Amino acid sequence: MALNCGIVGLTNVGKSTIFSALCSTPSSATNYPFSTIVPNIGIVDVPDPRLTRLSDIFKPKKTIPATVEFVDISGLKKGSSKGEGLGNQFLSHIREVGIIAHIVRCFDDPDVVHVTDHIDPQSDIETIDIELALADMETLAKRRERAERGLKVQNKTEQKNNELVLNILDRLSPVLENGKPIRSVPLTEEEKAAIYDCHFITAKPLIYVCNADEAGMKYFTASEAAAAGSAAPSSAGTFAATAKNAPPSAAYIEAVKKHAAAEGAPVVVICGKFEAELVGIDDAGEKEAFLEELGLKEPALSSLIHAVYKLLGLRTFFTAGEDECRAWTIHAGEPAPKAARAIHTDFEKGFIKAEVYTFDDIVKYGSEAKIKEAGRYRIEGREYIVQDGDVMFFKFNV
Repeated sequence: MALNCGIVGLTNVGKSTIFSALCSTPSSATNYPFSTIVPNIGIVDVPDPRLTRLSDIFKPKKTIPATVEFVDISGLKKGSSKGEGLGNQFLSHIREVGIIAHIVRCFDDPDVVHVTDHIDPQSDIETIDIELALADMETLAKRRERAERGLKVQNKTEQKNNELVLNILDRLSPVLENGKPIRSVPLTEEEKAAIYDCHFITAKPLIYVCNADEAGMKYFTASEAAAAGSAAPSSAGTFAATAKNAPPSAAYIEAVKKHAAAEGAPVVVICGKFEAELVGIDDAGEKEAFLEELGLKEPALSSLIHAVYKLLGLRTFFTAGEDECRAWTIHAGEPAPKAARAIHTDFEKGFIKAEVYTFDDIVKYGSEAKIKEAGRYRIEGREYIVQDGDVMFFKFNV
């Protein structure tokens, strides 16, 4: 799976605004359809307070965070699977990403046109789902033809492989015909590998992103705080999350959350316009006050970045010292030699051992020497599965 996230949605839902805020760089954010013809690509730092704390402890010359790649893909519309709008051009872009962030418009604004002239998140989601399902149906039909031809070859192994592919496609076809995603069909690892060459769009993991207005965002944060049994961390706490004072955008957010819950997909709520303004503020105090207006402890985009990072199956380990504190990205469940490869291929080839302690231990004991005194400094071998938050030093010989 590609280690990046494609930002998709109907036209004028705020994709480019959110992308610009994510990357803190100007993107094409205009009030007309298909402003993003060529996909923009941004490498985004993963906010991690653990790395900040390590830097406070070690006082390194450099601090380097983990990153994740976002791709801003042109807006879809009804008929995209048949070439409407930019059609196949951006469908091909979606096939190249690892996961999808589906931006859903959850705000009213007469100055920003909607492709159907009215706000209906459920309908918008269904439009995207149907277009992607139709695109996958075309891919499925072509793959079926190839598999059927493959049954006629003499090689028994190839025949067996093609039989497996056809059995899988027979299960997927009715799902797509109903406008449902392939990811809703449970497949074994063997089955996924058998149809990997199809690069089905609807097989990709997906996260829904509600792009709300400030009133909707304020209502959402107050609702979340109330559900957690705590007051919102600011003046938003006085904004009681009740149906009586709920803004129109609250109903839009709830519609997306209901749809996502049925799919088992994660949801992040942000206000793209607010986040775009926030990245332009340099003063820390002013930025904090700005966040408090919506009851936020940190930018909502941080929640999106973390959710994408997790959905991609990524985890973080650290290296720390006087020269550099750095966050390294690995796949969940990878052993120590694979993690070492993230630093350099020679580290994997000549792996001897890994010296390991946890982030929590360095915070608790304050230094590596005291961690060793407490017996918490470990030596791990090739079979060790690296845990999120491990601080590691590799020994190797090439």
